[in-house]
Amino acid sequence: MNSPSISTTSTATFPYARSGADRLGASSPAIAFTGVSRSFGAVRALDNVDLEIPSGSTVALLGPNGAGKSTAIGLLLGLLHPDHGSVGVLGSSPRAAIQAGRVGAMLQVGGLPVGVTVAEIVDFTRRLYPDPMTLERALALSGMTAFRDRRTEDLSGGETQRLRFALSIAGDPELVFLDEPTVAMDVESRRAFWVEMRQFAETGRTVLFATHYLEEADQVADRIVVLDRGRIVADGTAGALKANVAGRTIRFTLPYPDRATLEALPGVTACELHGDDVMLRSSDTDATLRAIYGGDLPILNLEVTGADLETAFLALTGNDD
Repeated sequence: MNSPSISTTSTATFPYARSGADRLGASSPAIAFTGVSRSFGAVRALDNVDLEIPSGSTVALLGPNGAGKSTAIGLLLGLLHPDHGSVGVLGSSPRAAIQAGRVGAMLQVGGLPVGVTVAEIVDFTRRLYPDPMTLERALALSGMTAFRDRRTEDLSGGETQRLRFALSIAGDPELVFLDEPTVAMDVESRRAFWVEMRQFAETGRTVLFATHYLEEADQVADRIVVLDRGRIVADGTAGALKANVAGRTIRFTLPYPDRATLEALPGVTACELHGDDVMLRSSDTDATLRAIYGGDLPILNLEVTGADLETAFLALTGNDD
């Protein structure tokens, strides 16, 4: 691959980790977009997109509203067709891969039948596939074993999401797509969900997920693809995306902080105050810190960090949506 580079107007490419099916010798990519464009009237939802995801990867798809994520998902699931270019899934067309039971999807839309238990609906779903996962394994991987006899209408929001995950993997797919999978989950449930998802991915499966929780993408994904205005503006590991954003964050505690004084410090590009807690963004942290200590400010609990994924995301998309 080319040397790492990043731009807010062109695609940035970085090396990313490979795992799972790569270790098993998989040859065909799980997903391949080649020159894909799709328009809706005068709106160009995707614009000449090239993307290849190898089997065995865990990839996060990020982008602001209107970036083209929904269109990309529709193409991957065979619900839409490209105006130009081609879409490949597991070495075949999207519809062929889905009809063969090789693809699972957990979508936000669609309800669940009432009056049936978790075990009944998962077992029914798995029997629709040619070579399904066992019921016990699907329940275990989704963390739903303890709820197997509970009716769907009695599940909490987080439990319902985990049931959706169980249904998406019931056919033992090679590729699974998760759309905002942890919506309605509390922090503990979200953490447990991603542990279970990684267990599934470690069997060599490919996982592509879309999320607005950027910390999830940072912690879970081997690779992050950022869409904006129908184009891929970044593609690489979370660390690579963050490393290519200029500036650092300085945090400290300062009694009765004065915004004007802090904003006038050299290198400071942004200042946030929350009571006595101060957050400064700086393009030259050395100069900022020298001025802080040279001014004899009585600061406490100083912390200097690099850009987080949210900062990188905003820099790439130029959009705070």
